[in-house]
Amino acid sequence: MSETALTTAPVALDPAFENVWDELVWRGLVHVSTDQEALRALLGGDPITYYCGFDPTAPSLHLGHLVQLLTLRRIQLAGHKPLGLVGGSTGLIGDPRPTAERTLNTRETVAEWVDRLRAQVSRYLSFEGDNAARMVNNLDWTAPLSAIDFLREIGKHYRVGTMLKKDAVAARLNSDAGISYTEFSYQILQGIDFLELYRQYDCVLQTGGSDQWGNLTSGTDLIHRIEGVSVHAIGTPLITNSDGTKFGKSEGNAIWIDAEMTSPYAFYQFWLSTADADVVERLKVFTFLSSAEIAEYAALVESEPFRRAAQKRLALEVVTTVHGAEATAAVIAASDALFGQGDLGALDATTLRTALDELPNATVPAGTPVVDALVATGLVSSASEARRAISQGGVTLDGERVADDSALVQGTLPGGVSVLRRGKKTLAGVFIG
Repeated sequence: MSETALTTAPVALDPAFENVWDELVWRGLVHVSTDQEALRALLGGDPITYYCGFDPTAPSLHLGHLVQLLTLRRIQLAGHKPLGLVGGSTGLIGDPRPTAERTLNTRETVAEWVDRLRAQVSRYLSFEGDNAARMVNNLDWTAPLSAIDFLREIGKHYRVGTMLKKDAVAARLNSDAGISYTEFSYQILQGIDFLELYRQYDCVLQTGGSDQWGNLTSGTDLIHRIEGVSVHAIGTPLITNSDGTKFGKSEGNAIWIDAEMTSPYAFYQFWLSTADADVVERLKVFTFLSSAEIAEYAALVESEPFRRAAQKRLALEVVTTVHGAEATAAVIAASDALFGQGDLGALDATTLRTALDELPNATVPAGTPVVDALVATGLVSSASEARRAISQGGVTLDGERVADDSALVQGTLPGGVSVLRRGKKTLAGVFIG
């Protein structure tokens, strides 16, 4: 299997499965759900309308949301009609976090983030054909609802004892922070969303993360009480690493799908660094590779793990899905060139600079001795160590071996930067300023 081709898998369902439900199960995307037999029949039958909601509690979606975006797309590929909901009202409140109240953002901030998230969600859906997607905002039906109407028409259908048992609420009740009535009521607002979408579009399925299960079933229960019909929910698993750590977090920093918040280069490196124990499951969840192709990569992980073929394909697929083929080609070229497998001078200046931002780096004046730059970037701890590394032939500047310690850093690469390497794998960026 080629590791170098930049051809990605088509955005299509796996023909090995007759029913998209079976593919979702095989990919590990069903952690919890309403009646499975009913869901299988529903997804294997005539087109239905389904939805997933995204709250604007940040200016970008992150990797956890990407699971939902790709799940929405898979179900649409089976002929069903997606609704992408961005929560202009629920985003003003925020679902309860496990430990503390959310900081309430201003209405202006939430409105701005609604627009940003709407654009992000839209990239993963098709708005053409008989099963064209539709974007909706729950502020449209929540804002006109008076407090009296909310209590009379919705609140009377909820039992406080049941609400207290929801995992998110129970966790907060047992914490030092407690929970406000505002966040306690969040599950009712999400229930209203499902009810409204059922009434407007005959929406009969909601997907979301399994940590949202209490909010998902708030809607199924409300519709059953008011309308007397059964609708469905699917909770996808929370993705964790094989060592039990939370996926997509590094020292508290989320991996965002906005290129300005997580650069395409950093995004690519994140996927490239996936552990062997996790990479096959990541291929199932985050790519459109078929079960047969993934089986081949699983075999390569076992037989030739040093080639990291599965990780390279995973990074190629996901970065292309999120940032496009052109950006992916640029970051792969940058990654190869930085590690001595390409021409640094041929790289795109923006991509090179963002790549160097992810490395140890320093800003120095043009004409700084390499010895000083090595110390400034932290590649060595002292000038004497720098001179010794140079004399041993272990230092390169912009891809060329440094012959003696009189060499100067001039920032000759695109964008006026330089790259220092000590040994084969220890790199640093130098910005001229």
